[in-house]
Amino acid sequence: MTNPTSVYYSADELSDLGIASVGASCQIDRSVRFFAPHRIRIGSHVRIDPFCLISGPSGNAETEIVIGDYVHLSVGCTLSGRGGITIDDYCGLSVHVSIFSSNDDYSGGFMTGPLVPSELTCVRSAPVRLDKHVIVGCNSVILPGTHLAVGASVGALTLVNKSVPEFTIVSGNPMRKIGLRSRQLLDLEQQINKANTEHPNH
Repeated sequence: MTNPTSVYYSADELSDLGIASVGASCQIDRSVRFFAPHRIRIGSHVRIDPFCLISGPSGNAETEIVIGDYVHLSVGCTLSGRGGITIDDYCGLSVHVSIFSSNDDYSGGFMTGPLVPSELTCVRSAPVRLDKHVIVGCNSVILPGTHLAVGASVGALTLVNKSVPEFTIVSGNPMRKIGLRSRQLLDLEQQINKANTEHPNH
């Protein structure tokens, strides 16, 4: 049932928007904007804060944007591109993180922008994947074709233009490795899994 005084979309409203699927217990701010919603899937226990933009793959693309369970997108995040984006369970994006699975060729050999004929452009698309427990610091940018493995941690203001190994901490532009992250969070995850098994409707 719709509650116009709530800051969050109701389940009915999200269904009316045409989103492919949405799980339980989601808090998605009414200011969040969705494009090509039929190619967007959202898991359970997801929070998406104000002014985020989630643009599903358009045109003839067969890819999707998939957001797993227990994911948090902070204020002003952008997810966009034809290559598709997967954000697995327990991931977190801080303020103004941008993930792109497509980008233009800026060499000058091609034109750029969505308003010129496509045969005059050279748009590169490649999937982006964030595995479980990835965290990304504010104002970071993740480019097409990158894979952030389980537990990877990205510091603020980082340009992610290559894949990051599991439990590796990276930061900066150019991006560099600065350390390793503890794997203890995998044990903590089991507590949530156990609680969900014992209380499936929680």
